[in-house]
Amino acid sequence: MIVGADATSDATILATSAALYGAYRLRRVYYSAFSPIPDAARALPLKAPPLVREHRLYQADWLMRFYGFAQEEIVAPGGMLALDVDPKLAWALAHRERFPIDLNRAPKELLLRVPGLGTRAVARIVAARRVRKLRFADLERLHIPLVKAIAFVEVADHRPGKSLAASDLARRLAAAVHPTPSQASLFDFAAGEPQGALSSSP
Repeated sequence: MIVGADATSDATILATSAALYGAYRLRRVYYSAFSPIPDAARALPLKAPPLVREHRLYQADWLMRFYGFAQEEIVAPGGMLALDVDPKLAWALAHRERFPIDLNRAPKELLLRVPGLGTRAVARIVAARRVRKLRFADLERLHIPLVKAIAFVEVADHRPGKSLAASDLARRLAAAVHPTPSQASLFDFAAGEPQGALSSSP
């Protein structure tokens, strides 16, 4: 899908992708930011959309396919994805009442909704907690990415406390993890998740 060539919202784009995945069993939808060309039709914009918008759509797509998110959960009111934070973090910040998640007790489906925890990190947590009650040191030993996750989880010796309700939490987390997106070819995503998106630290 070409993104930014018209006024189509992110909500509409993701709804179309969800329909293609569900009704037609497509394996992959690709997104590409519109690039203006000389002597183009007047209906086309003269300026390219922010490249980070393409990046956010790939992240949102990954959430729908592998993290159990529905399309309507991901996009904020207004129909556009936030550009300053990734869609998984944006969802968590908008639903702080659902956190913190107890890493020792929560089902896999809830663990996958924790910012910073990808599928591999969740698999390590689930395997480790079968043999012992997890503590903060265990998370470091398991190489669990904690930059974003720490404010949304609890273990035997850690609770986020008031930090979860802090008014500047979004700003602090966005500053801690701020990948610089680059436009990818259709083949860059064939082998795995978008770089900096949702693999081990969504």
